[in-house]
Amino acid sequence: MHDIKTRDDLLLLMRAFYGRLLADPAISYIFTEIAKIDLEAHLPHLADFWEQTLFYTGGYKKNVLQIHLDLNAKEQLTAQHFEIWLNHFYAATDKNFTGANSERIKTRAASIATVMKIKLSET
Repeated sequence: MHDIKTRDDLLLLMRAFYGRLLADPAISYIFTEIAKIDLEAHLPHLADFWEQTLFYTGGYKKNVLQIHLDLNAKEQLTAQHFEIWLNHFYAATDKNFTGANSERIKTRAASIATVMKIKLSET
């Protein structure tokens, strides 16, 4: 295994991660029934976000908080949803990568989840 170094690595991670999320009935409905994501169309946006977050490159321009506030208005995102999300994120990362960036992306995911929970609870 190697560390996360490129956009292609991020795309591999996002495919593995979303494969796990979409296979978990405790959370998959949020993506399939509520957000109705088209995963192939969504993957480049995910890679843009994580490229910006991890490497400080890329061109992610969307307001990720607003996207989740809008989603929360349709279906309340709970602490349990965030725990499931993080567990799948960690597992997908650990199964595919090892190294400093792999640890950094997990730390950033935890920070993002914490901020999201706080902001969503304020609404």
